Formats: sequence, C-alpha cells, structure tokens
Amino acid sequence: MYRILVVEDDRGIAEAIKTQAELWSLEAVCAENFRDVLADFARVQPHLVLMDITLPFFNGYHWCGEIRKISKVPIIFISSASDNMNIVMAMSLGADDFIAKPFDGAVLMAKIQALLRRSYDFAAAMPLLEHRGAFLDTGDNSLTFRGEKIALTKNEYRILLCLMENKGKVVSREKLMERLWQTDSFVDENTLTVNVGRLRKKLDAAGLEGFIKTRFAVGYIVE
Repeated sequence: MYRILVVEDDRGIAEAIKTQAELWSLEAVCAENFRDVLADFARVQPHLVLMDITLPFFNGYHWCGEIRKISKVPIIFISSASDNMNIVMAMSLGADDFIAKPFDGAVLMAKIQALLRRSYDFAAAMPLLEHRGAFLDTGDNSLTFRGEKIALTKNEYRILLCLMENKGKVVSREKLMERLWQTDSFVDENTLTVNVGRLRKKLDAAGLEGFIKTRFAVGYIVE
C-alpha cells in the first residue's frame, strides 16, 4: 500500500484527505511536527507528499526544498494561493504538480494515483517472479522458461504480472481490467478474454500447459 504524507495544518482538510485516501486504498499520514517536517518525513517514509504552502514556522516551499535535498519522492502542492507566481515557484523547487483549493477529492486522488504509477514500478519489491520454472522479470518485462524467452505484449505482461503477484489466489476479471486500465486505454471484458486467450496459447506452445486456470464466473488463478 502506498503511503502519503499530508503536510497541511488545517486539521479538517488533512483529515478529509486521509479519509478519501483510504477509500482509494492508500495510506495517508498527517504531519504533526510543523517545526520539523523532515522528522515526520523520515518517520513515515512516504511514497508521495501533499504539501500546503502556508504552514506554521516554515512555509511549504522551504520544506519542499529540504525534502529535495534527500529524496526524489513525488510532491504535490495543494494551496488556495494558486496564482502563476506560486505555481512557478513550486515547480521550480521540485514539485511535481500543483492543485488549487478548493479541490474535488476524487480529482485529487486520481492525480495522486497517476503520479504514483509514473513514479514507481508495480513490482519494485519483487524484480523476479517464479512459478513452475517460469521466471517473469519485472525489469525488462520478459518471461523465461527452460532458457527461452517468451515474447509478451504489453497487456499480456500486465495480466501475467498481476496473476503471479497473487499466486495461489483467484484474481477477479474486474481487478485485471482495472490493472490494464490504470496504465492504458479502457479495457472491456471481451478484450480481456482475447488477451488471456492469446497469452494461454503462447504459454501452451512454450510447454506451460494449464499455467493460467479459469475459475468460472470469478476470474483466473496461477497455482
């Protein structure tokens, strides 16, 4: 689960963001030490920072600069001071985006999700996944079996990655479609069926018969 550090001194806004983030399966932690935001940053180890400009003691520009000295973590400014000068200042100090207050919570979460996808690999903690002697390399998106590489399309790789990350568990069709949609155009059920069918043929031809199994009316499983 991705963690977000919310550096916002308006407790109502901070808690609203935290609640919205949880609905999107994100963990949000509200900053507590505005004298030393870096201490909260080190404690939380966030994947993304939401930063207000107007803060007690030191403003958001200061803390953005301090964070940039030690980390490339994505930073999004949220502020009612949304004139061009403030936006340019934020971006020049290393911010990745700027969202004006008041903002729609769903739009904020969508922007956060998009930035997280661009910034982090889906399987950064698991560079190599293995099942039945087949190795999926998340570094170059390749599948190798018995020393031979199996060419995968972009969508075939994403389907296989999702299934192998959840080895032994049924993955719903909805989850697979969401996985494809996150990084590409919308994928409907028929398109998913076609992609899974083509992937199965490739795996069967390589000697991996029955690698992906169907759970009727539920989804797919690698077990």
